[in-house]
Amino acid sequence: MKETKKPTEQVDKKTKRTVNTEAKVESVPPAAQDKPEWDAAAVFDAAIAPAKEKPVEMVTESVTEADSRVPKPKPLIIKLDDLIPFKDHPYKVLDNADMDELVKSIAEVGLINPVIVRPIDGTEGKYEIISGHRRVHAAKKLGLKKVQCTVHYIDRDAATLLMVESNSQRTELLPSEKAFAYRMRTEALSRQNKAVGPVVPQNGGRTTEAVGAENGESYKTVQRYIRLTYLVPELLDFVDKGKIKLRPAVEMSYFPEEVQRDVVDVIDGMGEETFPSHAQTRLIRKQAESKEGISHDQIDAILSQPKPNQVEKVRIPVDDLRKRVKRNMTDAEFVEYLYRTVDFYERHLERQRGQAR
Repeated sequence: MKETKKPTEQVDKKTKRTVNTEAKVESVPPAAQDKPEWDAAAVFDAAIAPAKEKPVEMVTESVTEADSRVPKPKPLIIKLDDLIPFKDHPYKVLDNADMDELVKSIAEVGLINPVIVRPIDGTEGKYEIISGHRRVHAAKKLGLKKVQCTVHYIDRDAATLLMVESNSQRTELLPSEKAFAYRMRTEALSRQNKAVGPVVPQNGGRTTEAVGAENGESYKTVQRYIRLTYLVPELLDFVDKGKIKLRPAVEMSYFPEEVQRDVVDVIDGMGEETFPSHAQTRLIRKQAESKEGISHDQIDAILSQPKPNQVEKVRIPVDDLRKRVKRNMTDAEFVEYLYRTVDFYERHLERQRGQAR
């Protein structure tokens, strides 16, 4: 049986009236009462009760924690047959004197620097070479079957950045190698939506400036080199051989392919004297971009013109000549004096030849 609490009575000292304190408490608005004590643990348990019935996986890991799950680079001895060249890698592997030196070094002291590779997705035991194409070629020339490698577990873009970075320390790079390396690194950084090295301009930022800062060059120079990747192979080969300079090569990279082929054809037909100057390539580009376009014959005519460096020049010590002239003259008068002197001497020689007959 439930026990009922009797109301308590109390005398109000001011009014001298008896007051039922239980009724007084009930008449006070709820907001005026003291807040009841609550069990925080119980409230929390109630709030997460649905989650206990149906667990929900929440991802709260940081980038660092996610990266920690990627296997670290590890050393591994790999068969040469299982190493695949990096697709479109820009560095040439040539059988030249440098390669002979590398072969000799590996034969004497072994492979000092391991080949850097990464696993190829969708294959069993195949690896893509990131850095070390020349070392692998030298090992094959020596008849080796396996080489020491370092395996990096990275994606294509990260591998591209590592490939360019590891080869940037080479002292001699061909213009074509720098061109494709800069282009590949710039495109990889753009896909990753980040820049490396010094801070780039805030107005959008130039990835080419970041690449240039890594290699001690301006972003404009990087852009010029990247333009070389739009040349046909024959013209790019002329650039590598030093036959065509960088600036005219950049101008030609804007030529349509058929115009570039015409330039190659004219050079092949007329010889090295027709390698275009910067001024000539600008003229060809201007005509090629016009409504009329440019023909093979017009290209031939432009490249046949003598270039400033092909005009024969004779250096004469002017001071010594002025000592032979007894009167003061301006530069213009002095030049005219020399021409007249030459003409007078030629006429003198003609008279002597006539008298000798």
